[in-house]
Amino acid sequence: MKSKNKEKETNHKEDKEKEIKTDSAAGQEGSAEQNLSQEQESGDTAKLAELNDRYLRLVAEFDNYRRRTAKERMDLVVNAAEETIKGLLPVLDDFERAIQVLSKSEGDIKAALEGTELIFNKLMVYLISKGLKRIEAAGELLDTDFHEAVAQFPAEGEDKKNRIIDVVQQGYTLNGKVIRFAKVVVGV
Repeated sequence: MKSKNKEKETNHKEDKEKEIKTDSAAGQEGSAEQNLSQEQESGDTAKLAELNDRYLRLVAEFDNYRRRTAKERMDLVVNAAEETIKGLLPVLDDFERAIQVLSKSEGDIKAALEGTELIFNKLMVYLISKGLKRIEAAGELLDTDFHEAVAQFPAEGEDKKNRIIDVVQQGYTLNGKVIRFAKVVVGV
């Protein structure tokens, strides 16, 4: 019986050792599964963060593109007529010279003067409605942002120094942008 008892004890010890090994293997498998699931979660989280970042960058890039194209469109609309108006500036100069000549001429030219002034005024009203503005220069201080000095003339007094004595060619702005500088004579 002793041998049977010993055999049972040995078998029982072996069974316990097997159970312990199985439990530890199962524990290792469980912790391996936990580690694997944690790695998958952290991988999924990283991938989600990367996708979210790419999405936010794409949205920001699209928003910048939309703003840039809207600004370009507005600039195009505002300045679309700039070349046409620049082409009309010599016509305005000719009208001003014609009005000066007709007003100094003698004879019965009142109707010609009135007609020329009428056409000039209609054209100016239209161009002003499109954003054209005359640069006032006579008697002003020289401002190189708006005036181009083409000649210097000795000033009669200290108060006339660096002031515009005469305007050779009228300057204009279109929607706040200088399209032609006023050509002026400056007192020195």
